[in-house]
Amino acid sequence: MARDPFRATYLRVRRHYRSHRVSPTSALVHAPHPYARALGLTAVVLLGAWLGLLIVGSVRTPVGPMDTNMTLRPSLSGGTKINVSPLGALELNTHIAPIRLDVDVDQLDPVRSQALVEHPERLSGLQGEVTGDVSAGATELAVRSCVAVVSGATALGLAVYRRPRKALAAGGLALALLTASGVSAYVTWNPKSVLEPKFSGLLSSAPSVVGNARSIVAEFDVYQKELARLVTNVTKLYDATSTLPTYQPDPATMRVLHVSDIHLNPASWHIIGSLVEQYDIDVIIDSGDTMDHGTGAENSFLDPISDLGAPYIWVRGNHDSAVTQKYLRGLKGVRVLDEGSAVTVDGLRVAGMGDPQFTPDRSVEAEGDPAERMAGMRLASALRDQERAGTPVDIAVAHNPVAARETDGEVPLVLAGHTHNRKTEVMKYGTRLRIEGSSGGGGLRALQNDKPEKVRTSVLYLDRTTKRLQAWDEITLGGLGLTTAEVSRHLPKENRPG
Repeated sequence: MARDPFRATYLRVRRHYRSHRVSPTSALVHAPHPYARALGLTAVVLLGAWLGLLIVGSVRTPVGPMDTNMTLRPSLSGGTKINVSPLGALELNTHIAPIRLDVDVDQLDPVRSQALVEHPERLSGLQGEVTGDVSAGATELAVRSCVAVVSGATALGLAVYRRPRKALAAGGLALALLTASGVSAYVTWNPKSVLEPKFSGLLSSAPSVVGNARSIVAEFDVYQKELARLVTNVTKLYDATSTLPTYQPDPATMRVLHVSDIHLNPASWHIIGSLVEQYDIDVIIDSGDTMDHGTGAENSFLDPISDLGAPYIWVRGNHDSAVTQKYLRGLKGVRVLDEGSAVTVDGLRVAGMGDPQFTPDRSVEAEGDPAERMAGMRLASALRDQERAGTPVDIAVAHNPVAARETDGEVPLVLAGHTHNRKTEVMKYGTRLRIEGSSGGGGLRALQNDKPEKVRTSVLYLDRTTKRLQAWDEITLGGLGLTTAEVSRHLPKENRPG
């Protein structure tokens, strides 16, 4: 009688697993799938690596006059985060990898700080010292992180599988993943990311911590120079007297504060006044919708404009009436632009066009985008007239982006609002369009929304000679009832070094 091949196989499996006290039937039924085993090993490696970094994957090292704590953390986007307590944090898009470098500035060493205060000439050598400190700290962090990742994955692998071979495989896989992450970070390393930092924290410290746009563009050479500048700024903030320094603007840079769509929010004047002081603003440009209904009863809301500390250029929005415009013409320090009229303030020439529609008036049917395009064409024609007269315009202003787009090719920069959404683009014929969000958080009507609308405004840095845009800071504040603050630095692509 022929032997049953299946029975023979079954008997061999039973004899093998009987010696290991395991049921052959359960072994056949419960044997894990190869993909499940691989997924389980990966989960163990990732968890063990994370625990290892969490426990021992950090380095405490001095950087110039500061004591810092450098740490590698798992991340989906990578980058570098510099925490400057209590001021806030700087985020830099330095690399793309599943690891992020966190640098916590714990405290300022009083001895080293006092030495810098008493011997300012030592600042000239600070950049080399900082570069060396960062390199030494980064090297030590890399070695410690490798040990932490491999040890964590191996230890967890041994605890889960209780087999040395599996534990070593987990450690090897962790090392391979860390190496791949390091290669990815090296390949995508972007030293110029320091030119466009994102600051979150106390708004009053943003100009000093982020730095000066004109100086960054003109003086940027290599990464360590800007790192030294950052350390110097932080040193100034944490000097021996524990007082914030006065922000010294670059005399070759003009600062323009762009606001829009305030919509009767009284808090806006306090915010604008603070920004004028902190950033040493030369001129404020308001692209309209300062009011909500445009009635004469609202006019007293505009009175604080005269005390903001900077010239105020204004164009009419679709919520601003002729009554509003007439009242503003009578306020000290206010320049009202309409029908392509232009004004020169501190050497900066600005032309503007009021919105052709007043939408709160329900007795008149709104004409929509066609009316806006016609207004934009009239503004473009006025810009050409200014060019022919030898008085070219540096910035054009219109409330509605539809009208602003008609100026493409006639002016370097055009400002708009209306949409309550911030946007920047270079149009087909080279004109840069900047649409600002609501500087009043949508006004008091925002209380009707489920979530508060954020307050948005921007500081534009212009070359004082050419009047061309060098950089801009986008400032975003929490809406009604919120106290968050965020500042993001941006540079036009054509102005970036190299």
